[in-house]
Amino acid sequence: MLFGAESNLDLAQALFDLGGVLFGEFDLGPTAGRSPVYINPRVLISEPSVLRRIAQLIYHEIQADQARRRPRLASFRAVAGVPMGGLHLATAFALVSDTPLIYIRPDTQEPVIEGRIIPGQTVLVIDDLMTGGTSLLRTAKTLEDAGLVVRDFIVLIDREQGGVERLREHGYHVLPILRLRTMLTYYYESGQLDSARYRTIMAYLEQTGRRPAALPPEEE
Repeated sequence: MLFGAESNLDLAQALFDLGGVLFGEFDLGPTAGRSPVYINPRVLISEPSVLRRIAQLIYHEIQADQARRRPRLASFRAVAGVPMGGLHLATAFALVSDTPLIYIRPDTQEPVIEGRIIPGQTVLVIDDLMTGGTSLLRTAKTLEDAGLVVRDFIVLIDREQGGVERLREHGYHVLPILRLRTMLTYYYESGQLDSARYRTIMAYLEQTGRRPAALPPEEE
């Protein structure tokens, strides 16, 4: 079975098993540049059971946060997915949690929001992968221009390349379910990623991110 108990490392393993983690050399644009690792969370839609468990994992993370004395996430009445990668996750979450869903149509010249829009309503925004946070900011602006309120984002995977810091500067809070360094360390420690490649990727993240990476010792 690809996905056992709802844990973050189960998610990392499921993504790896489905071919959503590739190593090599990839041009990811101006934010990430030439990257030695490529993450494709969209492969998760090919396994409905995995997608369902991810939605449950997000739901449990939110419940745990709301049980805190000082929750990090604001209460919300609707959920929206960042087009297009976040839409399937937001849809799965809406079904698991019975939360109203809205979404932005990316195929129109002017942004069109589908679903019931209630001005002043707080919307939780979900995305599958965050690098610099540009698509999240664009989604927030579209929703806010329609009279909705955005305070928090949940991202399935944070590439740890400045997105959290950038969104914080704009007044938003981000809750990542998985961080790329955590995933890579898990792959390395479980023997699925060799030391040389692990060091290369961690050095790349250190150069393009905001905090230092812990590297393993050189192999003899």
